[in-house]
Amino acid sequence: MARYTGPITKKSRRLKTDLVGGDKNFENRPFPPGQHGRGRIQEKEYLHQLQEKQKARFTYGVMEKQFRGYYEEAVRRQGKTGENLLQILESRLDNVVYRAGLARTRRAARQLVTHGHFHVNGQRVDVPSYRVSQYDIIDVRPKSRETFPFELARQTFGDRPVPAWLKVVPGTLQILVHQLPVREQIDTVLTEQLIVELYSKN
Repeated sequence: MARYTGPITKKSRRLKTDLVGGDKNFENRPFPPGQHGRGRIQEKEYLHQLQEKQKARFTYGVMEKQFRGYYEEAVRRQGKTGENLLQILESRLDNVVYRAGLARTRRAARQLVTHGHFHVNGQRVDVPSYRVSQYDIIDVRPKSRETFPFELARQTFGDRPVPAWLKVVPGTLQILVHQLPVREQIDTVLTEQLIVELYSKN
C-alpha cells in the first residue's frame, strides 16, 4: 500500500487546497463529481426524453413499433415534427371517439371501435388506429345507438368539453371533423420536443 506523503495536519491540508482553488472548483462545475460526472447529465437528459415518449405511448395506447412509424411519418411532413406527431396521434379514430365524449377513456373508445359500432363516411370501420381526415363524418351504427354505452354517452354529454376541431350532434352522437387539430387545440400534457430529440439520435 502506498503511504500518504502530503501535509500531516488538517490545517495544512486545508491550506494546500486553498492554494489550488479549494472547494470552489467543485461548486463551479456544471456536472456532478466523480469519474462519470459528465456522463450523468447526458443520462438524465436521455431519461427525461424516454419518459416523455413512454408517457405519449401510454396516453394514446400505441405500441413502440407503431409509435416509431408515426414519428417517421411526422418527419416526412412539412412543419414541426413534434406537432405533426401529436396531430397524427389525435387523428386516430379511437382518440376521436374519446375526444367527442362517446367514451370515458381511450381504452373504452378503442373497445367500441373494435366491436364495429362506428361508420366513417358510411363505411363500417373497426380499426382503432384508423386515421380520420378533415370533413369526415363518423356515425354510430343504427343498431348500436340504443345500447348501454351510447345511452350513457347521451346522458353524460357535455360533462367533458368537446375540442373545437370536432362537432358532435347530441341526439345521434354523430361526429363531424371540421379540421385536424393544431398544437393549441391539443390539451395533452406532453413536451413533444423531447420525443423528437430522443428519436433523432437513432
